[in-house]
Amino acid sequence: MSPAVKHAASGRIFNFSAGPGVLAEEVIHQAQQDIWNIQGSGIGIMEHSHRGKVFDKVLAEAEADCRAVANIPANYKVLFLTGGATSQNFMVPANLLPDEGVAAFLTTGYWCEKTFEESKVYSSKTYEAWDGRGSKHSFCPSDGEVVYKDKPVYVHMCTNNTIYGTQWNNPDGSLRLPKVPDGVPLVADMSSDIYSRPMDFTKFGMVYAGAQKNIGIAGTTLVVIREDLLKPARKLPLMLQYQVHAKDGSRHNTPPAFAMYLSGLVFKWILKQGGLAAMQKRNAEKAGLIYDVLDKSQWYKGHARKDSRSLMNITFRTPTEQLDEQFVKEAFKHGMDQLKGHRSTGGMRASTYNAMPREGCVALAEFMRDFEKKNG
Repeated sequence: MSPAVKHAASGRIFNFSAGPGVLAEEVIHQAQQDIWNIQGSGIGIMEHSHRGKVFDKVLAEAEADCRAVANIPANYKVLFLTGGATSQNFMVPANLLPDEGVAAFLTTGYWCEKTFEESKVYSSKTYEAWDGRGSKHSFCPSDGEVVYKDKPVYVHMCTNNTIYGTQWNNPDGSLRLPKVPDGVPLVADMSSDIYSRPMDFTKFGMVYAGAQKNIGIAGTTLVVIREDLLKPARKLPLMLQYQVHAKDGSRHNTPPAFAMYLSGLVFKWILKQGGLAAMQKRNAEKAGLIYDVLDKSQWYKGHARKDSRSLMNITFRTPTEQLDEQFVKEAFKHGMDQLKGHRSTGGMRASTYNAMPREGCVALAEFMRDFEKKNG
């Protein structure tokens, strides 16, 4: 019995969606129980007051476990906000960028393009220190390719580009960081690879990530920000100020309580799996199963350059669009869903986030070989 068929017998198929992404089954089962009755309270998590004792404990544990996963220093605030990573495109410059101030952007993908465009609302002096449009965002630049002009207030990057399947990598698979002018904070969108491998928060002024790919479900956005960056650069409504959310413990208004609770479960799950070093080892093995097929094939073509290939989002295509469509349809019949690539790249995209079981990648690799034999 193939891995996909065996998995489907449980009532579920392999979910390769780029987001909302796959959740660990252990997390789902715990949530099922807690929706009905959490911690013996007689009330489900979605019904509890966001200021009650039960949710106080849920939120405190979520923050503590979030810090424990990556050893977040005490001088960084952990916030659970709303609006997705997309809202951070304007919240970051609103808080950090003075009127007509200078910020530099490393544009390595679609969302980086959007982030840069949003910065122009606050300043005409922001610029791209790297622009990957010419290569169709197929790789992340070396330090020699990044060019800073005026000294920026901050530098913005995206560590993993979901649509194009590229990631900032060192040869050993660890997170590679770009050069940044001395004293300038690095701001990173980590929506699709946060907590997929070890990371050092002290290298960043701020990190943000939509939860729905690697650390939970849609509805909340994790923001980790150094305390000295909390004070806004301009007068802002209260709900747009990081310092307000920090002071009020992510509860200035009624927060997305269930999404925050789910992230707390995921943090506990990551710790139980052995932490980030174990996550990286597992993710490298899973992605390697699929990349091995691509490397040995003259038929499939990957989008990302080998030194920038993502362990989270694997992008590839067959020789024709018609075969791409056929691949996606037949894969679904074999128990694998959400493999259609983004319209910007076409082809296929397999998202293999932390919670994707190894069996899912085995199933996809086997299907890829079989599909090539039948159609190549």
